[in-house]
Amino acid sequence: MQYTEGLLHHCRYLGAVLRISLCLILSSLSAFAMAGAELGAGVWWVYQYTEVSDFTGPTSAFDADLDNQTGGNFADPAFILYANDDDSHGPWHFSGEMRLDTGSFTQTANNNSGDSLTMHKAWIARDLSEGGLLTVGKSQVPFGWKTENFWPGDLLEGGYGDQMDVGVKWTQDVSALHYAVGYFHQDDWGEISTDTVDDNGHWGTSNTYRKIKTGVVNVDYDFSTRHTFGVSYQNGRLQDLAGTVASQQRDVGTHNAVDLHYYFNYGNWRFKYRFIDAQRDYGGMDALLATCAASCPANTKVETQRQAAHLGYRKERWHFYLEGSTAISDTDGNSAERVEAYAPGVSYQYGPGWLYLEYLWQNGDIDRYGDVYEANFRTVYASFDFYF
Repeated sequence: MQYTEGLLHHCRYLGAVLRISLCLILSSLSAFAMAGAELGAGVWWVYQYTEVSDFTGPTSAFDADLDNQTGGNFADPAFILYANDDDSHGPWHFSGEMRLDTGSFTQTANNNSGDSLTMHKAWIARDLSEGGLLTVGKSQVPFGWKTENFWPGDLLEGGYGDQMDVGVKWTQDVSALHYAVGYFHQDDWGEISTDTVDDNGHWGTSNTYRKIKTGVVNVDYDFSTRHTFGVSYQNGRLQDLAGTVASQQRDVGTHNAVDLHYYFNYGNWRFKYRFIDAQRDYGGMDALLATCAASCPANTKVETQRQAAHLGYRKERWHFYLEGSTAISDTDGNSAERVEAYAPGVSYQYGPGWLYLEYLWQNGDIDRYGDVYEANFRTVYASFDFYF
């Protein structure tokens, strides 16, 4: 009950419609919490100072000239609500995470709510055999690994890092072998949302295209307590959302990607590496290609290769890490050179949460069509969170 009372206190500060909706949810969960649910919540925000940026102008959140005048800004707060089972339901499990406000890592123009309110994950699962789990809902796509930094995010993994899609998956552990097989019907809730929250907008927009009908397989093998090798593969369709009628919104595009990855653990040290070969084919997406104009990909067939690495060291409450990635385009007509991104950082667990100091340096990025482009960007992030 103390969780519910604390959360209701925060409701007073939300907008009228969202306040009523959230409070009704919390009220209904109060009784549920007595019967096997663990409820929690958190808050986070960030201070950011942009040193160098090719993204300028009055609509940019990363204008270096502006930050030089103002000294940076505190931005993007978020309220997060968690609901998880406490293992009192036998073979059944569940997990949900709802985020509210501008720090939710969602995009209002492309998500299901049309606001800064988003459901990051929501799934139920059942143990069907020893070591096996069947999961249904919006959950992590089993494809390689995701970055561990907080604010810099996906870097040049560009949509293949933190994928949270809606579908069903089976995960199984057999001795040193770990595998997962899944089918993800769509990348978010609703019929036009393309926002999988933490992927930084690399899978289209609500009026261009989205990822659907995707099959995924991931296999990892522990060669020893220190060394793990793995491979992932996904293949699916791309739906044309640019059409004005349903008959034009066909799933004629395709996407596929293969990921080779490696983990190394030794004492407090951890190292991860991955190589991704990704392809997307927009051929036949007539409504999209007729309307995207200057934003269209250089060719209807987009192909990139990406590499990412993580080096981390944990000591008591401290976590020091360096993440870096590189990407190159093999798309016909794309003249961009190889691009790189690096994100050194440190976090400290101070008690109810973490404090982070991170830096992002990059000379390019991945666009919404999954291709490489060049752009300089340097930003300092100091972020704060707490949970209760």
